[in-house]
Formats: sequence, C-alpha cells, structure tokens
Amino acid sequence: MWVRTRAIVATGLVLVVVAGLGIYFVVRNVGGQLRLPLASRSCVVQADGQVRLNAEQMSHAATIAAIGIRRKMPERAVVVALATAFQESGLENLPDGDRDSIGLFQQRPSQGWGTPEQIGDPRYAANKFYAGLKKVRGWERMRVTDAAQAVQRSAFPEAYEKWADEAEVLTRALLGDATAAVACTVGRTPAMRGAAAATALTEGLLLDWGLPDASTAGLAELTGLSVSAADPRAGWRYAHWLVSHAHDHGVKRVRYADLEWTAGAGTWSKASDRDRDDTRVVAEVFADV
Repeated sequence: MWVRTRAIVATGLVLVVVAGLGIYFVVRNVGGQLRLPLASRSCVVQADGQVRLNAEQMSHAATIAAIGIRRKMPERAVVVALATAFQESGLENLPDGDRDSIGLFQQRPSQGWGTPEQIGDPRYAANKFYAGLKKVRGWERMRVTDAAQAVQRSAFPEAYEKWADEAEVLTRALLGDATAAVACTVGRTPAMRGAAAATALTEGLLLDWGLPDASTAGLAELTGLSVSAADPRAGWRYAHWLVSHAHDHGVKRVRYADLEWTAGAGTWSKASDRDRDDTRVVAEVFADV
C-alpha cells in the first residue's frame, strides 16, 4: 500500500511539473510579468520581415508611429517607442501593472508622467515617451534597449532589445516604406458603422496625424472619407493607418494608387484602372444595418 501511495504521489508531482512547464513555455515575459499569448491574431505586417498582431495591438502600433512622425521624430525614435511598448504592455493599453504603472508604456503617475486618466490615453502616453526620449543626449546612437531604458528606467534594462526586430518591421510598414504591408481581417461585427465610423476616422486622423483635410463624403455612393497624399510614402502611411484601425473604426475598404484592401478578404489586391488615384487615399466604412 505504501509503495502504491508513493507511486500515486510521484505521478501527481510529475503532472504538476509538466503542466507548469507547459504554462511557462507558452507565456511571454512582458514588463516583468507573465502574460498568456493573445488568441486572436488578425493582422499581418510584412516589410522585410513579418509581425502578427491582433486588432488592438495593431491600432496602438499605428498610433504610436503616427505620433512620432507628427512630432518630427526620426524613424529610429519610432523603433524605440514600439519596442518599448512591446516590452512594457504587449502593445495593449493596460489599466494597471507593477505598482501604479498604467497604459502602453506602463508609465507611473507617482513618477510625474501624468494623471491616470492622461496616461491611459494612448496618444498622451506616446507623446510623453517621445518627449522623454528627446531629452536623452545621444539616444540616436544608442542600442534600442539602451535608449528605451534611458527613458523608462526599468528593472529589466536589457529586455527591450528582444523586440527591436519586430519594431523595425512595424516602423517600415507604418511609416510608408513598404507597399501594401499591413493586412488585417475584420469580422462581421465592426465596432462602428456608417456616419459615426466615418466621423471617428476623421477625428482619429486629426488627432494622430494632425490632418485637417481628411474629408468625410459620399464617395461613389460609399460612406467614407478621403485623404490627400503628397507622395507615395505619405499615401501608404495613411493607408496602413486606416487598415490598422479597421476593426475599431468599422473600415470596410481602403484604396490607394492601384491597390485596395477589403475587410472581407483581409488582403490587398489590384484595383480597377478606373479607381486608380495616386493623390488620395480613399476609405469606405461599413454601412448602417
């Protein structure tokens, strides 16, 4: 009986260890905390490398990149910012964290980053990070992890470097250095529809990019908006931003130059010649039910 009992206990211990190892290997260390990987992976970014994100992560990445360009920060700054947000929050706008840490960059009200309400706004948080980075002397010549650490002062100073490759892929795509590089799949129940979606997109473009000329309109009997593009790089910046925000703003189709992305297919394809326009990015939103 004693031998049998020991065998049962030993078997139980083995199962516990195996289960523990299984959990360990499927989690990712973000900001010193263990977080389960996100089940939904609805966006693929392809720009000399590939990154897969869910809709929330993608929209936050697009906003971080846009804020960096609006502040006239160099591309390297966007790489550092995205790597930092990857490490600190997994590109999620977390309501809490270590001690009083909040948001994409896990900034702390007690350390003067702002009020909890302010830090919880992704645009405010990104602006504060870039402002802090700009104050670091010689950050442009630092490794990604050293530049990030100079701003964040984390207990894990080397942790940011492991996200450098992903951050560079996202930066190339979101800053318009790659064509048709952001592709997201949107379900049948977008967060917004109709005029409300078009209005929210216009407001988002203004807040992220400072674009006063994004115009909502009934374009070819479509409810949507159009944005003027000074050159192809600018055009792809806006096109990728619109696709990145497709789920939360109800975007059904984005067209630029001779390509178009559709929510149903989740991919870019050739548009008809009659739709070609190299000077404007056009977006259509889901119609009201």
